[in-house]
Amino acid sequence: MPEKRPRKSSTARDDQPAAPATPANEAAARSPLGDDDITAPPSDAELAELAHFDPGPLRKFDALICDIDGCLVPESSEPFDAGALRRIADHNRAAIKEGTLPVLTLCSGRPQPFVEAVCRLVGNTLLPCIAENGVWLYFPATNEYLRDPSITRDHLQAVREASDWVEAELFPKGFSIQPGKTASVSLFHPDPDHLAPAMPMIEAAFNKHGWPLRVSKTWYYINCDLEHISKATGLDWLIAAAGLNPDRLAGFGDTASDLAIAERVKLFACPPRHDEQIAKVAHHISPYWQAWAVLDVLERVLVE
Repeated sequence: MPEKRPRKSSTARDDQPAAPATPANEAAARSPLGDDDITAPPSDAELAELAHFDPGPLRKFDALICDIDGCLVPESSEPFDAGALRRIADHNRAAIKEGTLPVLTLCSGRPQPFVEAVCRLVGNTLLPCIAENGVWLYFPATNEYLRDPSITRDHLQAVREASDWVEAELFPKGFSIQPGKTASVSLFHPDPDHLAPAMPMIEAAFNKHGWPLRVSKTWYYINCDLEHISKATGLDWLIAAAGLNPDRLAGFGDTASDLAIAERVKLFACPPRHDEQIAKVAHHISPYWQAWAVLDVLERVLVE
């Protein structure tokens, strides 16, 4: 498959790389890229270009808070790019050992076991990770996983009742529930075009039954999260727990839920496929795909 990798440029704004605004970039942002379009690794020339950068002795950023789906790995069932993830793991080991590079940690809507596995895969043994859109905080240094203490038994009962409703009403329509979540529900359909039309029906049912769940959509899922829990609450928890300074944080995301990351960091970046809302707040749009785009930010943007 030929690579689809338009080059994107940036201009300075407030001492940070600005969001590109060229016609080519705008066209790329609007294009309906799928995971089969973006799994090809960078060319040899692009890898050599990335390898030219030699970080300075003092880091400007302490951490890069990164979404998983569509950023580090495909949201679909496409294979992970093991080479790129290994390079991120090498970066993290050096960052933790030497203290001269930002450490990559995770902020995801995925279930806690998935986030923990990716945390290990990218070599983060230091900073907490957010799972299930703020429900869980995983601490790799101690192997602890804590659930947001504001989630009550009544909240969990509402989630169970909503799950039962989904099984009765939506399973016959081809939907299924993503396994592994404890205080939220994520719905999958093999045809993503069925997601958006189903959302009004889901919201109406939640309102009718008084289930305090917020409904949103990613590329391949409908997320039903407790109204008072989000990536925003998870990020505030992570930043406080790790003692991080937002002025020394960077972020990386691709969909609307990642606006919470953008609002809490000094510099925010995204991959070529991203929501329109994300493009408006991004200081840098990487020309690379998925984990290679994250490496672009770790090894290039944050050390320039």
